[in-house]
Amino acid sequence: MVHDKVRVVITDSQKKIRIPTGLRMLIRRACTAVLRNEGFKGHAEVSVTFVDNEEIRRLNARFRDKDTETDVLSFPLGENGEYDINHDTGAKLLGDVVISMEKADEQARTFGHSFEREVCYLTVHSMLHLLGYDHMEPEEKRVMRVKEESVMTQLGLGASF
Repeated sequence: MVHDKVRVVITDSQKKIRIPTGLRMLIRRACTAVLRNEGFKGHAEVSVTFVDNEEIRRLNARFRDKDTETDVLSFPLGENGEYDINHDTGAKLLGDVVISMEKADEQARTFGHSFEREVCYLTVHSMLHLLGYDHMEPEEKRVMRVKEESVMTQLGLGASF
């Protein structure tokens, strides 16, 4: 069986939090698991960038008119299952995930789980946004939560909500 390829480009653009060994691989596994669960067909490319609170606040203000720090931002490139294509690789360009490493560290402590688990959850959550899911309505939120739980359980980082 031929597996579709997922290219995850990870950039660390912050200096506040040291990135633990294995975190990049976990993020790649999370992205792949979301796409597999969603029955995504074809090669895909996603960009994940680590930033600090100051940078995510700037991005949140610029793109969402919310002058506050947040944990993760998703910038989907596709709409209704239609994606731009990387002409060199043929991969569908899903979009960009931007994670505040400071916020992830803070939330991991608050929720009492590992930093790795928090970053993985934020990645899964954001990947679902890139695929068109939202959580503005209670039913949408419930659907997203079930999908998040399923992926997190598959990754061995099960329920903690």
